[in-house]
Amino acid sequence: MRARYLPASTLSGLLGEWANGTGPAYRLLAERLRLLIADGRIMPGSRLPSERELTEALGVSRTTVASAYRSLRDSGYLTSRRGSGSVTALPSKVEPELGRHHAPGIDTDGLYDFTCAAPAAVPGISTAVASAADELPMHLATPGYHPQGLPVLRSEIAAAYCERGLPTSADQIIVTAGALAATSIAVRAITQIGDRVLTESPTHPNSVDAIRRSGCRVVAVPMSPGGWDLPLLEATIRQTAPRAAWMVVDFQNPTGFLMSAADRQRLARAFARSRTTAIVDETLFELSLDGQEMPPPFASYDPDGVITVGSVSKSFWGGLRIGWMRVPEAMVARVLDARASMDLGAPVLEQLVVADLLRSRASLLPERRASLAQRRDALAAAVSAELPSWRFRVPSGGLSLWCELPEPVGSSLVGVSQRNGALLVAGSRFSPDGGLESFIRLPFTLDVDSLREGVTRLAASYASLTTGAAPTRRPGAMIA
Repeated sequence: MRARYLPASTLSGLLGEWANGTGPAYRLLAERLRLLIADGRIMPGSRLPSERELTEALGVSRTTVASAYRSLRDSGYLTSRRGSGSVTALPSKVEPELGRHHAPGIDTDGLYDFTCAAPAAVPGISTAVASAADELPMHLATPGYHPQGLPVLRSEIAAAYCERGLPTSADQIIVTAGALAATSIAVRAITQIGDRVLTESPTHPNSVDAIRRSGCRVVAVPMSPGGWDLPLLEATIRQTAPRAAWMVVDFQNPTGFLMSAADRQRLARAFARSRTTAIVDETLFELSLDGQEMPPPFASYDPDGVITVGSVSKSFWGGLRIGWMRVPEAMVARVLDARASMDLGAPVLEQLVVADLLRSRASLLPERRASLAQRRDALAAAVSAELPSWRFRVPSGGLSLWCELPEPVGSSLVGVSQRNGALLVAGSRFSPDGGLESFIRLPFTLDVDSLREGVTRLAASYASLTTGAAPTRRPGAMIA
């Protein structure tokens, strides 16, 4: 795919006050460009403006820009391609990420685990299981395969959409084994090998992996410090004509941003103009922690062009492994055909449990939200006190803080922190194209005391990394 061009005017805005500092101008310019590339604000594979164009935009000498570009090439952040000019790249990572495939709470005993943005089960799961067990005998005389899902669960899910102002029939609901399975099925149904799928950066890495394993090419659009860059999204949609888009607009993982109703309408129109099918993950919709009124579902603005993905993994419990899709009526048969080659339906007992939980969500979810809000505030206070140089915004919902570090040391911090008793995921893991080395995601799903102690260990690890001191090993920590 041809490198995406970054106009000189856009790059000039991203650079900001780059010349405020000491040292040669070319070095200051190169350092600012390096940080923008490392943090994913300029995506790897982007074509920078020519030396002449950037010289005119910045009002500096041609030598300054040429020397800055040469410095970036020498350090691996820029490559020269025939016919493409200067294209951004990333050098090899300093240290490989550790602990990507552990089981949270099982093989992490003795460690403070900040890798999993999923809370423990809500009170009431056992009661729902007992109720489902009473209903199970009536299903035992059937083969137990329900490719679209149990009618009782599909009716509950459809009713929830109707309550939110999005008319939905049970026939539009397809129950899956979690949101990730729903995403994989949807992508397979509406794309072919080689198609482009647009997504945000940063975003949920497992979903990006699923898109790529379907043979599609991911087009990542960087988010701005304030959320979604709508002009950039619209321009990318026009330039790349993606067949599909995968987005998280409710407390976006990992940034925590909530897309406004006006922006949803504007983006839905852009997708409709390009005939791009949007797959919108609403898994975090129920986790509004400040009592704010939620915007309408994204599909409200294009009911026939949007597939909505949902799940109970964050709101009730991930161990249930139940998700779903709300599919436009014209697409249902195609999605079911795609699903048939992947699995034959979700487990019956778990579907009965989730149907019971959805009927009780008005009494169960307020306690879940209150607990998460308390943990969010405790984590924010701990990070502010022990890591004052880290920058973050307190999200109004979701499950994590997205922290910006003063230096691009995220991957290195992962290894140091694990040896000091805290598990992390580097920000680069959330970038489809690399970068974001100055960021760390910190979920607030542990209990308050564990969050505070985990941040203490994280602060010790960060200090050792940035000052060169040996990391502190605290009593009781498992040293990997």
